Amino acid sequence: MIKYQKDTDNIVTLTLDMGGRTNNVINHEIFEAFVPVINHLQKEKRKGELRGVILTSAKKTFLAGGDLDYLFKASDAKEIFNFSQSIKQFLRDLEHPGVPVVAAINGSALGAGFEMALACHRRIVLDHPKTKLGLPEVNLGIIPGGGGIVRLMWLLGLEKAYPILSDGYQYTPKEALVAGLIDDLAKDHKEMMLKAKEWLMNTKEGRRPWDRPERQIPGGTAKDPQVAKIVRRLAAQLSSRTHNNFPAPQAILDVLTEASKVDFDTACRIESRYYTELLRSKECKNMIKAFWFDTNAIKKGKNRPKGFGKFRPRRIGIIGAGLMGSGIALACLENNMKVVLKDVSKHIAERGRKMVDKQLEEKISKGHLHPVEKEKMLKNITTTEASSDFETCDLVIEAVFENRMVKQKVTKEAEAYLDEYSLFATNTISIPITKLAEASIRPENYVGLHFFHPASDVPLVEIVRGKNTTDETIARAMDFVKAIRKIPIVVKDDWGFYAARVQNTFILEGITLLQEGYPPALIENLGKQAGMPKGPLELADTLGLSLVLKYENQAAEHYGSKYIQHPAVGILTKMIQELGRTGRFKKMGFYDYHEDNTRSLWPELIEHFPVRKGPFDHQEIIDRLLIAQVLESAWCLQEGVIHSIEGANLGSIYGWGFPAFKGGVIQYMQEYASYKNFVKKCQALSKKYGQRFKVPSTVKKLIV
Repeated sequence: MIKYQKDTDNIVTLTLDMGGRTNNVINHEIFEAFVPVINHLQKEKRKGELRGVILTSAKKTFLAGGDLDYLFKASDAKEIFNFSQSIKQFLRDLEHPGVPVVAAINGSALGAGFEMALACHRRIVLDHPKTKLGLPEVNLGIIPGGGGIVRLMWLLGLEKAYPILSDGYQYTPKEALVAGLIDDLAKDHKEMMLKAKEWLMNTKEGRRPWDRPERQIPGGTAKDPQVAKIVRRLAAQLSSRTHNNFPAPQAILDVLTEASKVDFDTACRIESRYYTELLRSKECKNMIKAFWFDTNAIKKGKNRPKGFGKFRPRRIGIIGAGLMGSGIALACLENNMKVVLKDVSKHIAERGRKMVDKQLEEKISKGHLHPVEKEKMLKNITTTEASSDFETCDLVIEAVFENRMVKQKVTKEAEAYLDEYSLFATNTISIPITKLAEASIRPENYVGLHFFHPASDVPLVEIVRGKNTTDETIARAMDFVKAIRKIPIVVKDDWGFYAARVQNTFILEGITLLQEGYPPALIENLGKQAGMPKGPLELADTLGLSLVLKYENQAAEHYGSKYIQHPAVGILTKMIQELGRTGRFKKMGFYDYHEDNTRSLWPELIEHFPVRKGPFDHQEIIDRLLIAQVLESAWCLQEGVIHSIEGANLGSIYGWGFPAFKGGVIQYMQEYASYKNFVKKCQALSKKYGQRFKVPSTVKKLIV
């Protein structure tokens, strides 16, 4: 568990090595193991036989975060508060042996693991590009519970600490050094340990800044009018960005504000109280469910066909060097793959290479990438106009514009040079995979890989199974998606696939509200307050009203005589055919688009769709916008369009921006606590607004 080694200079090295685990983690086991170690160190100090301590790890990582299984289940306030206080006491004991302590960080240290590093007097990190450091708890709806907020505030000041804590960013060693999270870098393990010992030999002070009466928090406390002004600005920015839907970043700001006014130990108790309240919140439980349990289920192979060996793609062909093609190329390059980028001419293909170059330069400017790594990636791109250059590719992805004949043409040209083991994928957003595969000489190897814009950033890919796509192809496609560190969800070759089909219900419900006489601005604002990234009218413009209508027409074709026309169809038809306002591409839709890249709601909307008098039930509008998506997702599960709850949840969050604090479309139902409550809500909506709020029978199995 903890290896204790003391040298002739009275410097003790503590090496963490938890048995039966690939990573060291913060839990009760490590607390108990440290008790006798800390007691012994304190005795050594009293005898004058301890000069300093080096804390390091025998694992590939330094120390992982807390036990999320425990945190997800925890509900008793007293138990949670005491747990948080016990972590703090443990870390307080670590920084209190009366001698300096150095964290020799040989690998990633995140969450509670980095909180332990913050409890050390100095942090030296082995400089490796895959090492990640920081406090990303906010991404799971939690806040640091071991004193990390208070320590970071004391080290950097309130204003600098807040974005580090609230963004949840994971830093590379070089980035962490620039941000002030660590003190030094080492090129190898030997240098790291030598630097640690050298610092200890030259440092006698064993007290932290917060334990020295003369030290103050950098930049001042919230008692200072200037700092209070900063707090107000940060609070306003947070409210504007999140509409107060995410309690974790607000809790971080509250802790920083209150903790800055009191002594260290009182500040830690304040942090524990907020931690307790937050961990018991539904938002926190929802986010842990989605971003930990659901994500890990997918990463571990949920829905991957069994019986097939792991596919390790090394060379990827991409047809189409536009924004999507270059984005896919970048995702491949960042994961050590070689890319053949093709377009109608080498000159146009080179434009795609330049787009990749530009994105890499942006990463360098932000400190996220080293220039040497950029040059290495660019050397791995081959630009071409010849399909013959795909001959050694493991997978070719076409990302040309949405035209069936063009897509089938490039498929034939590329497949002529691929061997029988290679895969061919299409990035179509609306054309059935089975129809596109008619041009393929090996339809069993043909699959849909639907990336979302921007392809290099959005961590989701829909894998679309055509009629003839084999299980092995699906398994290999999933392996590729995971190899580029994205989340694969397998979907049926049906209208709109999964993401677009469900997203369309949000848009259509918003347009229906417009038809019913609700003010356009109210619809848009409530859409955002519900947690969606854009209002339904703006999203309709972004996609193009013709595409929105196309999806609904595909639904009509799919359901045949059972189809009930959505009330939004009339408005869409009028906007497109009568008013000629088809969306952002034409700079005319529900919004007007101006030369300075700003937009505003079309003033004449209210003439064509008159606004009725209020009052308006804001909560019912929000319910309609969200439940429309939830029910459509349930229909997708029932119809086999998507195959797992985990995929449905993550697909909704990453695919079209369903509120993360709800945990995804299926997790949303859990807030109603029972099937009966949810059905009652939907029946009320169905009675007022129609059959689209009818509850699928599968919902009974989804609410537990």
